[in-house]
Amino acid sequence: MKKFSVAVIGGGAAGIVAAVSSKRKGNSVVICERMPRLGKKLLISGNGRCNMLNDDLFARHYNIAARALVTSIFSRFGKNDIADFFKGLGLQMFSKDSRVFPITNNASSVLKILETELRRLSVPVELGFEAVDISDFRGGFIIKSRKGAELECDKVILTGGGMTYPALGSDGSSYELAKQLGHKIITPVPSAVPLTVKDPLCHLLQGQKIFAAVKALINGKIKSEATGDVLFTKYGLSGTAILDISEEISIAINRLHKNDAVVSVDMAPFMSGEELKNELARRINIFSEEDFLTGILPNKFNAAFKNILQKRDIAQIVNTLKDRRFKITGTRGWNEAEFTAGGIDVTQVKEGLLESKIKNGVYFAGEALDVEGKRGGYNLAWAWASGFVAGLAGSD
Repeated sequence: MKKFSVAVIGGGAAGIVAAVSSKRKGNSVVICERMPRLGKKLLISGNGRCNMLNDDLFARHYNIAARALVTSIFSRFGKNDIADFFKGLGLQMFSKDSRVFPITNNASSVLKILETELRRLSVPVELGFEAVDISDFRGGFIIKSRKGAELECDKVILTGGGMTYPALGSDGSSYELAKQLGHKIITPVPSAVPLTVKDPLCHLLQGQKIFAAVKALINGKIKSEATGDVLFTKYGLSGTAILDISEEISIAINRLHKNDAVVSVDMAPFMSGEELKNELARRINIFSEEDFLTGILPNKFNAAFKNILQKRDIAQIVNTLKDRRFKITGTRGWNEAEFTAGGIDVTQVKEGLLESKIKNGVYFAGEALDVEGKRGGYNLAWAWASGFVAGLAGSD
């Protein structure tokens, strides 16, 4: 049976960096990855462009429960450290609107740079190794795969991703391993995910995209707000603004089993209610019903709102455009979600180290933990930073 100082379970962004970090400290390290190659999810990150980082890298951009842990990790390996790490590997980057990308605009460049470093360091990779059991053995651990393979290690770093894009290897298996070791799992739910709605307006406006301001309301209370694109689809609502407020709604529906989630859409955020009222009043005797909203919204909206436009009730039209409410019936699930909200309870993990408070010698990194950042490079930044720190701590 092969013996290593450190075994990294999961060959994604966090796992690769953890292995590099630990190996540089002189440890014998192995990566155990269930898929036939490393970094499959990394290749699709940022629509294939790989939004690696954000210039505004602070804990306030992460879920409240995780902020203390996130702060402790970024204090050890922050924005500049991440940038220097990749520059040291030969990767050139650029920043646009605070979002940092590889100069090639291609995620495969990032993965190849990381794989090159693994080869330089002679880090072995066990592909097709789906870890299903971690057992105590001689002061360390034995890790068993589903196919019966075994390896021994002194310390283990769990970096398996969340549950998004299961076909690419993220199936929540790290949660099962963590539970074996006594850890609590905050129920994972899809986040940054399109929402499902049963509303004829979505069908009428299918394919239409507008700039809008949106609010997520649970039991009538505003939980989150965003401004950006809203895309109407045959199943409901999508677009960047919807993705940005979807976490609270997904938690309410999928974790708390509530049925009172609503999205309010302001279709004319560039005009106050009074400005919109005055403009529509001006149009009453000038514009036909078929063109009444032209110049404010795409032409298709005139037909979609035909019933209320016929009445020429300015107050009703303003209320509809500024606060159209959609009852949310669900989310589009793991195959369309960008992130996982939930995971290993961060209160059971040591700040600054990422070692388990329950089981000595066990460390965590990446999306396996209940750490979720906003869109814009925050989740990959967490993967890099937590992976690096876990690799260091696993070397102590």
